Amino acid sequence: MKPAASEYLTIRALRYHVRTWGDPGDPKLFLLHGWMDVSASFQFLVDELRESWHVIAPDWRGFGLSEWAAEGYWFPDYLADLEAVLDAYSPGAPVCLLGHSMGGNVAGLYAGIRPERVSRLVLAEGFGMRLTQPEDAPERYAKWLRQLTAPAEFRAYRSLEEVADRLKRNSPRLSDERARLLAPHWALQRPDGSWVPAADPRHKTVNPVLYRQEEALACWRRITAPVLWVWGGDPGWMREFAGDDAEDWRRRRGAIATLAECRIPASGHMMHLENPARLAREVEPFLSGA
Repeated sequence: MKPAASEYLTIRALRYHVRTWGDPGDPKLFLLHGWMDVSASFQFLVDELRESWHVIAPDWRGFGLSEWAAEGYWFPDYLADLEAVLDAYSPGAPVCLLGHSMGGNVAGLYAGIRPERVSRLVLAEGFGMRLTQPEDAPERYAKWLRQLTAPAEFRAYRSLEEVADRLKRNSPRLSDERARLLAPHWALQRPDGSWVPAADPRHKTVNPVLYRQEEALACWRRITAPVLWVWGGDPGWMREFAGDDAEDWRRRRGAIATLAECRIPASGHMMHLENPARLAREVEPFLSGA
């Protein structure tokens, strides 16, 4: 395995954990993890990269080893956190971004909000969310209010072996060895010896603000960087998460000026865990400008 280093920054008054690989003098590649994931899960992808990169992967606020936010979690905060991370590692210079799932949704919006800061963009099943309607708002707000009175909790696991089993249930093609390597990063041990996900349980609280696709598309239309959409070999997760309306997907694709797509076989949504070698072969030439 390529050695990783841990660094801690103060990002918008929170102690942020950032995992890095490679030489700071090499071209920079920022990797942005998804919901209920951690930066360490990119280890297997980094191991498969053939070129020399300075890879920078933050744990988002409230995930991994980064500090929890006292006032909860709001999507615009991830945009501001990303900008602060870029300012710390690549001030003023455009960067290559690869975002998975939630991290891809953050990266895609940011690339349109700050087009001059992004030179290449890879979105790994982070192509937006399911369409919502204004009529959905009352129940969404009501659900949020109900959840505020009943704080969320995560299930505890008795051992790292149970954590590894949990990871494999979510990513069936994840090898036993990789599941065991990732388990102590994905979970934290409590004083009683049990293990819980390395995340603030409040991430389970529903966002009361509906997803407004027109705003996302307006951001995407301003992207100037080449964009690569990466699909898992099993399309079921994206169909369930974002819907299967052909006209909807036509609008999403049409909002991006320079778009390429590829699919990673023998993988589901967690492609960086299940088939990192193929993912690296697909994205590295794109990121290098080939």
